Amino acid sequence: MSLSGHGLTPRLKPLSARKSAILSVLDIGTSKVVCIVAELKPADEIESLRSRTHVARILGIGHQRSVGLKGGVIVDLEAAESAIRQAVHAAERMAKVEIQSVIVNLTGGRLGSEHFDAQIPVRGAVGPSDVHRVLDAASNHDMRRGRAVLHALPTGFSLDRQNHIVDPAGMIGERLGVDLHVVTSEAAAARNLMLAVERCHLGVEAVIATPYASGLSALVDDEADMGCAVVDMGGGTTSVGIFANGHLVHSDAIAVGGHHVTMDIARGLTTRVSAAERLKTLYGSAISSSADDRDMIAVPQVDEDERDVPNHLPKSHLVRIIKPRVEEVLELVRDRLKNAGFAAQAGRRVILTGGASQLVGLPETARRILQGQVRVGRPLGIKGLPEAAKGPAFSAVVGLLVYPQVAHIEYFEPRSSGFFQGTGTDGYISRVGRWIRDSF
Repeated sequence: MSLSGHGLTPRLKPLSARKSAILSVLDIGTSKVVCIVAELKPADEIESLRSRTHVARILGIGHQRSVGLKGGVIVDLEAAESAIRQAVHAAERMAKVEIQSVIVNLTGGRLGSEHFDAQIPVRGAVGPSDVHRVLDAASNHDMRRGRAVLHALPTGFSLDRQNHIVDPAGMIGERLGVDLHVVTSEAAAARNLMLAVERCHLGVEAVIATPYASGLSALVDDEADMGCAVVDMGGGTTSVGIFANGHLVHSDAIAVGGHHVTMDIARGLTTRVSAAERLKTLYGSAISSSADDRDMIAVPQVDEDERDVPNHLPKSHLVRIIKPRVEEVLELVRDRLKNAGFAAQAGRRVILTGGASQLVGLPETARRILQGQVRVGRPLGIKGLPEAAKGPAFSAVVGLLVYPQVAHIEYFEPRSSGFFQGTGTDGYISRVGRWIRDSF
């Protein structure tokens, strides 16, 4: 099945560099649902963020504990819908606007990358039609069934024997080539995510891969140019995006995240999940210290009368539970990068982001296992973010605000058949939602 006839998620109209816009974005994660309404205004070039054409100012934000998702995939449609509604309503009240449509992210659904290339003959100077023809040729490849296309990103052009051309328009040569990076997910995961949003009477403007969004938010341009790996450590999944020469060149995801650490603690210390989450947040660490055996922590134990009976244990018990799981996740990331052949392109630079990256000692453990320079990435270049939303846990949702500024680099053949017609922005549910809004 060719890319042009494949299941495409809705495409976002590129944002004009000279116009302001109000955007709504929705981060549907395993641990939290966040909705942000922001105003994007044209801005002068920022030295470290040259690819951004606008500066975002937050108008409203809604935050809700996520239910109905497991491993980044919807497993209970009604519960997920309820969480989305509450987050959206909170953002609407704060921003004093009615949200009509949103840009959403997708972490689950077995994110993966496909790489295609093509060459065509050209005569004289390369024109826009030649660029379109070579992109069309690159997209005309067979893909696995049951996959939905999230992104189609040209990562570089070639002209005769000259590679790494950013824009071949106007240049002279005989053979024009292109490398196309296509990010895909399971079609069912994308369909159900869109369905949950549209059951809230909201249109879906675009579906963005979480590692791409996190990279757009947390990376400065020089890091993306030199090569780096963005590791977004969420509640139910850990997703990876490799950036090189300013482009996303590889994406992957592992269905293990911070919630698995919490469950290990709850089982290992025989306590409630909420208590395990609190212990992880307050006392958790991925590295041992000499004081762990002396420091005592109170672990609530539930007795037969359902009363919390505190049990005092050394902190070293907690660290011994957390450390193996964290090392397992980082080793899986390392092996995925090595097997995909992109470890060298990452340039030994790793940016950890996502809520689970805030665990004490995680950067040190990552340096040892991934053998590179490691830093924790936070959202960059956004005005009006509350203090609680300036941490790594909000990198993906802020990246959704950056995406419209770079959406013009993607390539998609116009879609004739509606693969997502039942749940897309022009589907039956959306039309019913618009009719309800207009009638009442």
